[in-house]
Amino acid sequence: MNQDPDITMKSQENPQKYKYMKAALKEAQKASSINEVPVGAVVVYQDKIIARGHNLREKAQSFHAHAEFIAMLKASKKIGSWRLEDCDVYVTMEPCPMCAGAMIQSRVKRLYYGVKDPKAGVVDSIMNLFEYTFNHHVEVESGLCAEESKIMIQEFFKKLRNK
Repeated sequence: MNQDPDITMKSQENPQKYKYMKAALKEAQKASSINEVPVGAVVVYQDKIIARGHNLREKAQSFHAHAEFIAMLKASKKIGSWRLEDCDVYVTMEPCPMCAGAMIQSRVKRLYYGVKDPKAGVVDSIMNLFEYTFNHHVEVESGLCAEESKIMIQEFFKKLRNK
């Protein structure tokens, strides 16, 4: 995969963020390897990855089996609370309405995501769900490893079309 020079420079500024996003990319690869849309996520608490997830909608035949939703459920079980107040979510693609809403409801502290989703993303693409005055505000940083996420998704759909 090509490495964007801006990403390389930024990764030197804060290597931890990129370490976590690389872990999310590994999860996305797992999804791709089982013919799921390659989206991966990790949840970080106290500077440690406590949960991982990748898309499983087809395998599970479940509408809520999105990478970040799965990772957040696992994180909740791990810390013993539905409140993920001190947790950060790293996901390779901009969240959909369901996942962004779950982040608000679970009080996730920060969201880091890779590539925008022009068809379903509600952080920067279709709208910004987080700009509304809910009882909780999620901080957002986008564009982490965006090129790698984009290439993975493009290659997946190209392969799917060529079957």
